[in-house]
Amino acid sequence: MTHPILEAHDLSRHFGGLAAVHQVSIEVAVGDLHAVIGPNGAGKTTLVNLLSGDLLPSSGSICFRGQHVTRLAPEKRARLGIGRSYQKTNIFPGFSALENCRLAAQSRRPHPFNWLRDALSYKDLVESARRALQQAGLDQRADDLALALSHGEQRQLEIAMCLATEPELLLLDEPLAGMGTEESQQMIQLIARLAESHAVLLIEHDMDAVFQLAKVLTVMVDGKVLASGAPEEIRANREVQRAYLGHLAEPA
Repeated sequence: MTHPILEAHDLSRHFGGLAAVHQVSIEVAVGDLHAVIGPNGAGKTTLVNLLSGDLLPSSGSICFRGQHVTRLAPEKRARLGIGRSYQKTNIFPGFSALENCRLAAQSRRPHPFNWLRDALSYKDLVESARRALQQAGLDQRADDLALALSHGEQRQLEIAMCLATEPELLLLDEPLAGMGTEESQQMIQLIARLAESHAVLLIEHDMDAVFQLAKVLTVMVDGKVLASGAPEEIRANREVQRAYLGHLAEPA
């Protein structure tokens, strides 16, 4: 059994009287892609924000590789090996794909850089950036401006920027959003490859993609975990069918 790299216990986040996330526990292991699904407003993105450090929990704990990171800032979690993507593409459109990844790789370094030195002279950073682009399938677009890339390629670039920080855990928030069929399949293949060597927590509304990729599923409703288990268990769960899956859970 694979030991989890990320363990969150009884996470809660309140906004006034609203419990956006309530006592959620979740584990993510390398090689076992864990997908979190649920209707809009279920608390999925809030959960990812808690795991990445963009939000601090009202209560509960988060451990990464056995280290408590519950109160750590996002940049410190990133340096430990937690990378994330966002619902909205978060790139530098006026920079090349390579420059986007080089900047991401540079963010992992704790020491200041010499502003008078040519950024491309930092060979290790450039190599990290090129390696990340290759992993994301964008090595042929390295010198193209990010704004010239298609929507799907921009989503790939955001993942490449995550990879340039050398993460062990990837938190992917709706990476297929807004994609057509061909781009979606390319992204699914990319995520499947990454899940072989990384721990991946995926939030996604495309149920075909979720059931194609996930080894573990957690269903959230109203900020709480309704069910968690293998995809076939979730499909057969009557509470999940009533709350979310509907006809998708019915046998063919």
